[in-house]
Amino acid sequence: MNQHCIILGAPVDSGQSNPGCLMGPASYRVAGLASALEELGCTVQDQGDVAPRPANAAACNNPAVHSLPETIAWTEALSAAAQDAASQGFPIFLGGDHSLSLGTVAGVAAHARAMNRSLFVLWLDAHSDFHTPMTTGSGNLHGTPVAYISGRSDFDSFPPFPDPVPAERICLFGIRSVDPAERTALGEHGITPVDMRELDERGFVAPLRAFLDQVRAANGMLHVSLDVDFLDPAIAPAVGTTVPGGATFREAHLVMEMLHEARLATSLDLVELNPFLDERGRTARLMVDLTASLMGRKVFDRTNRTS
Repeated sequence: MNQHCIILGAPVDSGQSNPGCLMGPASYRVAGLASALEELGCTVQDQGDVAPRPANAAACNNPAVHSLPETIAWTEALSAAAQDAASQGFPIFLGGDHSLSLGTVAGVAAHARAMNRSLFVLWLDAHSDFHTPMTTGSGNLHGTPVAYISGRSDFDSFPPFPDPVPAERICLFGIRSVDPAERTALGEHGITPVDMRELDERGFVAPLRAFLDQVRAANGMLHVSLDVDFLDPAIAPAVGTTVPGGATFREAHLVMEMLHEARLATSLDLVELNPFLDERGRTARLMVDLTASLMGRKVFDRTNRTS
């Protein structure tokens, strides 16, 4: 892709209850992310880890919610950093739990608005992450970013999302764990996830290609948010929210190669890697390999096909 890639660490651990995601950025670096990108002809600028702003007092009427001030502080810091990075190149945000996307997507949305272009979001995840701080039963704010991105209410303590993304520009892909309250809310907002049942029936290509065609037709900018639990835990064990039946090695690389061929992606989250749960860096290396596929590395050489 020959992109100017800007790496930003986001060691966020406040959005969930399994400590360890804050070590994610270091693991991606040790797994060779920068060198993998450079081998593909990309220029790489690692700007280090973002630091959260000082946390101010914040309260929520849902007693289950925890770490709200810290998560808001991260959202503010990451939004500013993401908007700046998006104006310079292709930002890659190394997480950290998925609550980091409250900030990263806000930042790239502000950049898209400044460019007078529509932002689209491809959410590669086992979960829909469509709770609000008032509806979450676990109190884990990593389950709320898509609700925030789409403009749902009950985010009063958070900075206003700069340009809410309408339902038709959000693709929840690979979903296989949705709470009843989320399912109802998704229906009310007109969001139909591309769940694993649909992918089993139709395959990965047709639904993804249809979404990418929408992005292309609108001359849109595409933010890709890749959660480790999009992948089957048999190949990616380093996540605290494992859900069986995820994407296989080949399916995941197919998605990334399709994204590369479409040339539409403009920013990327890598989230929910918990190195404490990994097996000798296996998951970190796979996530690096998938990023390389997005940037142009071919896992399977199609030039030598004879039939």
